[in-house]
Amino acid sequence: MTSKADFSQEEWETLERGLTGTGMLVSVADPGVMDSFGESSALAKYLQSQRVAGSTELMRELGATRGTGFGLTTKIDEVRAGTIHALQSAIQILSAKAPDELEPYRQMVLGVATAVAEAKKGVSPTEAATIDAIKEALGTA
Repeated sequence: MTSKADFSQEEWETLERGLTGTGMLVSVADPGVMDSFGESSALAKYLQSQRVAGSTELMRELGATRGTGFGLTTKIDEVRAGTIHALQSAIQILSAKAPDELEPYRQMVLGVATAVAEAKKGVSPTEAATIDAIKEALGTA
């Protein structure tokens, strides 16, 4: 059974950043101050649900992730590049260390993206395009 203990601190932070950065990336894809509150709440609720009902022990541990690894003043381009890079790196890390966790991680990341995109007005075209970029980074496009 794979757990957080099987990864270095840097690797773990990469897995977390890919996951939570996805929520932030989808949120900033179609910005709106009032929407941001609902989207942040959707991200937190989704992660909370994964702490309890995640498909593997590793996914339940990732559900306990708190921060995004990005600050409030981080530029959108930096969020995009950082998240995409983290997702690509996470796939490489999991492929090497825990291949059985690849699909659960992909599903969890896409679950975050969907939860955030659907939090307010439904999935906008910009959010859909962002989710496509996330799928590409995950190798599922």
